[in-house]
Amino acid sequence: MATAKTGSFYLTETVTIPAGTAMNSRIQGSIDLGAYVNVATGQAVAVESVDFVTQVTNDFGSNVDSMLTGGTGNGALTFQLTDLNPGTGFVRADNQSLIASGSLNIDTVNNIASHASDLYPDNFGPSALSEAFMVVNDTMYLVAGPDASAGGATTTFGELFITARIKCRVVKLGTKDWMAIAIQSTASDN
Repeated sequence: MATAKTGSFYLTETVTIPAGTAMNSRIQGSIDLGAYVNVATGQAVAVESVDFVTQVTNDFGSNVDSMLTGGTGNGALTFQLTDLNPGTGFVRADNQSLIASGSLNIDTVNNIASHASDLYPDNFGPSALSEAFMVVNDTMYLVAGPDASAGGATTTFGELFITARIKCRVVKLGTKDWMAIAIQSTASDN
């Protein structure tokens, strides 16, 4: 299906969630793939794995005490990486443009945080290209935001940074494979 044109490399994008951001707000960042994706030559990006990193305030630490405030302080930081623009919203798990997603669930009272991947792991397996998520669009989008249940946190405490570290490589796809992925990608936008 795909032939590697490069070895693996990393792309990163960070979304900054300002201090005092209300729960259920979403912030979007984008990663320009224009230098890697080329329709004429059938060039695409193969995403091999995605790691999400959450950090807080100016020291870039991970202290969950400093992430959410108000109410009981409990809540979550939720994030998604897609290859179609969802605006400042999340997509459902069956959306074909969803590359990776996860959340950091925060229990401030007990100073506990747990990371959860959604329905599938965000690591797409060994470096075999057949296991990679193929991106033929020229942009990937990182959307992140704080969430809370009733009575939970009301705002973010300090400035939060959500970073997606994306391990990928440039690949060459055959015409039929490139078209099939492009059709699948655009069909999920309808």
